[in-house]
Amino acid sequence: MSLFKFFRLIFTILAIVGIAFLFPVITALVCKEYSVLPAFLIPMGVNIVLGAFAFFREKKYAFKFSTRDVFIFVALSWIAICISGSVPLFLSGAIKNPVDAIFEGVSGFTTTGSTILSEVESLPRSINLWRCEMHWLGGMGIIALTVALLPLLGVGGFNLIKAESTGPDKGKITPKMANTAEVLWFLYLALTIIHAIALKICGMDFIDSISYAFSTLGTGGFATRNASIASYNSLSIEIICTVFMFLSGINFSLYFYLLTRKFDEVKKNSELKGYVLIFCGSAILIAIFLIPYYGSFWSALRYSFFQVGAIMTTSGYATADYLLWPSAAQFLLFLLFFTGGSAGSTSGGFKVIRWIILAKQAKNEMLRMLHPQGIFSVRINGKAGRKDLIYNVAAFTFVYFALVIVTTFFSAISGLDILTSFTASLSMVGNVGPAFGALGPTANYGFLHPALKLWYCFAMIAGRLEIYNLIIFFLPAYWED
Repeated sequence: MSLFKFFRLIFTILAIVGIAFLFPVITALVCKEYSVLPAFLIPMGVNIVLGAFAFFREKKYAFKFSTRDVFIFVALSWIAICISGSVPLFLSGAIKNPVDAIFEGVSGFTTTGSTILSEVESLPRSINLWRCEMHWLGGMGIIALTVALLPLLGVGGFNLIKAESTGPDKGKITPKMANTAEVLWFLYLALTIIHAIALKICGMDFIDSISYAFSTLGTGGFATRNASIASYNSLSIEIICTVFMFLSGINFSLYFYLLTRKFDEVKKNSELKGYVLIFCGSAILIAIFLIPYYGSFWSALRYSFFQVGAIMTTSGYATADYLLWPSAAQFLLFLLFFTGGSAGSTSGGFKVIRWIILAKQAKNEMLRMLHPQGIFSVRINGKAGRKDLIYNVAAFTFVYFALVIVTTFFSAISGLDILTSFTASLSMVGNVGPAFGALGPTANYGFLHPALKLWYCFAMIAGRLEIYNLIIFFLPAYWED
């Protein structure tokens, strides 16, 4: 592939990021934060100029990605996006260390929500809006947005979106991948607007309502206040955020099926059933253990549902310090670090569908021991699953937890205790945000060694791109002709 054509697409994606700077620029003007404007206008101008040059030059020539090209393009695009997003944070002086700024940018676009900041309320409102907007752009996928807006780039959008999207089985909901991307982004935008309006009605100001809508729908966790959602002390706001965290953890394709009246596709969806069962079951069980702590079942249910939503969907919010909860409640929350939301959602994590496939395959293996001549298959959504899907999940399970173990080891080397090291690694690879121990819901990542922060950046991007898209470069076979 022509090197220029390759970078032409990366610069085009960065131009879209540059256009996205328009929201914080407008916010800075409205809030009279004039000193912050150069921090956005400079990278905005650079991104748009480079993107326009790259897009309009040779735009009539289409090309296709090879298998190798897809991996390196998606990886380099996400690294470039994250660095570009960190530039305003550094230039504005909000974050003075470049490594910290990159960590915040990576955490933003990967929707992890881990922050190095201990004080966010003193930041310019435009900076806080941008931190939340990064979640929103990264949640559905910036490459998917590019394919939706610019199908005329002449690139095989299906392979690109497959590499960026989550879940073991990735397909189209419309005949053309560009149309699929458009539908998903439209649904995403519609839910964001509805969420922002609901928050505004419940008492948030206009900028905060948009910021938290960005953060919630992207299942990120960045906040505009030090105490996050808890600072509002509003039951209605917590209920609304819990509902939209829950909705964001569902495969967005199911919303399309609802709109097109394909109700059978929704009713028979195996992952949706598992997701609802785990979400609601965990919240009710945790609430039972919290009754002595909060004094009533309803108060306990308020906090348990919110925190289950925050951890399971990897949104990362907090309305309570769960490290002070009873051990049984903490243990159930700990288990949710292993689950994640649904494939095709904006949630991170291992994904519910993979656990369903593994559980059904385990059951089949036991049945095969009882009936050696029997034929058993994993049924997903009412249909017999493919063998290659089971192999895919088994292999992904190995590389996912291998990366968690390696990250835990590096964390321990840096001086973190084993509980903090392990849960922080689960949080980084699963894009959850908070952890246990020294990196609990009221802590931040600012005190970590710069080298560990950079490794965490790698882990966050690898987790967002479902591991393979980054570790494949360590295989000698990738570089062989």
